Amino acid sequence: MVSGKANSSSRGRDRDRRQPAKPPLGEAELRDLALSYAARFASTGARLEAYLMRKLRARGMAEDGDGRMGAVDVPALVARLVELGYVDDAAYARMRARDLGARGYGARRVEQALRAAGVDEEIRAAAAPGEAARRRAAVLMARKRRLGPFGPGPQGDPLAIRKAHEKAVAAMLRAGHDYAHVRFILDAESVSEVEAWCDGAADADEEGADGSW
Repeated sequence: MVSGKANSSSRGRDRDRRQPAKPPLGEAELRDLALSYAARFASTGARLEAYLMRKLRARGMAEDGDGRMGAVDVPALVARLVELGYVDDAAYARMRARDLGARGYGARRVEQALRAAGVDEEIRAAAAPGEAARRRAAVLMARKRRLGPFGPGPQGDPLAIRKAHEKAVAAMLRAGHDYAHVRFILDAESVSEVEAWCDGAADADEEGADGSW
């Protein structure tokens, strides 16, 4: 009787035989990978560079015509694609900030996401949501999670109410929202009060300057 482990090992060897290892990468192949990645995914220069380096580590570098190991300047390749407009950190930052805001995440989460994607400080600052956008995102999160006036209201004993309030505050802060915004929304007595507060930020915000927010 053949054990399940032996069968699994046999199937793994069969897959290895059916799927030969991909050949090492030459400069042309690496450039094609970069172009394909940039065409399929919104990305930053840093993310594209990390992707290409992973591919090089996995597949290795092809030998040149003299049988010597080739070399590719990956940062220079990425810089060229940035120059040609295939990769645009600023456009990525604006898109990512809009997406997170539309999902109810706050400015800190936007900052964290852009930093993780390798976006530099100046571009992160330009893509940061303004006051009106911050308020809209906070209200959206509260509405989605039925917090503050969007929920069923205080229920149970005072200790349970306080714990529920603390949990709601923690959830909003984890989502990246300003504490002052969180406090206002959760302490508001009605939905209309929150909506008026949200609408009131529009005049003070410069969100229309680039049309992104």
